[in-house]
Amino acid sequence: MFVDEVRVHVKGGAGGAGVASFRRRKGKPKGKPDGGSGGRGGDVYFEADADAATLLELKRKPHRAARDGTHGQGELRHGGGGDDLVIAVPLGTVIHEDGIVVADLVHPGQRYLAANGGRGGRGNAAFVSREHRAPTFAEQGEYGEERTYVLELKLIADAALVGFPNAGKSTLIARVSAARPKIADYPFTTLQPNLGVVAIDGREFVLADVPGLIEGAAAGKGLGHEFLRHVERARVLVILLDPTPLQETSYADQYRILIEELAAHSPELAARPRLVVLNKIDAVADLDDVVEWGTQYGVEVFAISAVTGKGVDRLMYSVAELVDAAGRDAPGRQGFVLHRPAPSGFDVVRRGDTWVVTGKAAERAVALADLTVPQAADFAARRLARLGVDDALRAAGAQPGDDVQIGDLVFEFHDDLEDGEE
Repeated sequence: MFVDEVRVHVKGGAGGAGVASFRRRKGKPKGKPDGGSGGRGGDVYFEADADAATLLELKRKPHRAARDGTHGQGELRHGGGGDDLVIAVPLGTVIHEDGIVVADLVHPGQRYLAANGGRGGRGNAAFVSREHRAPTFAEQGEYGEERTYVLELKLIADAALVGFPNAGKSTLIARVSAARPKIADYPFTTLQPNLGVVAIDGREFVLADVPGLIEGAAAGKGLGHEFLRHVERARVLVILLDPTPLQETSYADQYRILIEELAAHSPELAARPRLVVLNKIDAVADLDDVVEWGTQYGVEVFAISAVTGKGVDRLMYSVAELVDAAGRDAPGRQGFVLHRPAPSGFDVVRRGDTWVVTGKAAERAVALADLTVPQAADFAARRLARLGVDDALRAAGAQPGDDVQIGDLVFEFHDDLEDGEE
């Protein structure tokens, strides 16, 4: 089954929690802080893999998560980091988030960081300082990011066969390569693209059999958009025409309609180098009319029979020459990855009667294991003050006694400002 579009939900691993622990020694009843830190959660990546053919596996399992980090322990034993999750996707996968293209993976090994793992919490040994010689608190681990993407596969081919349904594209690609698409001796159209590697005269190129296009495809008629996306990456177009009575549209009108549909989808696409091929010549009585028609359009018409093989070798030589002439840097082949900017420290908004502080930095400031411990509460308050949360709340209009929410925690705002505390 060929799958070329799928929605995927990914989640980074959660960070492990730090631990508050003390090593007791004779004569030192308070002991020495020796709580280890938690391990970082694993990240989630999409990686282009030449061995991946479709997005079928992601269609079957659209929810993916990296492993969590493990918790810290006493005696300075730190938790292990969670393994990263690398999701293999086919070459030519375009990644969308909220309608924006964030990555186009076309080369083997290209990666996109889809979800960050959570940071591990620090144990109490990490907080030893002049102010806190024996800290009794530790940090919680952070949750990993959760994101939803739409993955779209656009096949990467050197040349693409473009034609009406039943033009003989599947028969041709089966003759010149090892691809084995479904072929029928009755009116039938391929419903999924096929790729084949053509080897000729010591050269190789990838040929795509794109499902048949019809008039109105660029406007979404039939499965136009789904099919046209697979033509976008081809450097050379092979326009395959069907002159037989089975095709109600004449080969001249087929050519006109196909070029118009390509231009409607993308003017640049219609301007790509192309060859015009008349298939099924065993059913044509007079080829002179075809040659004359091609002269009017200023194009050479290759006459072939995909069934008998007549003229096919000459056509493949010409395709290979045109592929080489088009060069390896055709439009859409380079690929790219957008890097998200680091989020700002925090934001303050009013929701009803509560001031809500959002942002990774603010959430980290209060991510301590037990804020009912006075020492931990004092430490969190100092963190928020240094971060500027107090000043931001005051500037926004917060009054003493107002509720302030950070993550799942709700505090009461105090404006005493003694020693920089809240």
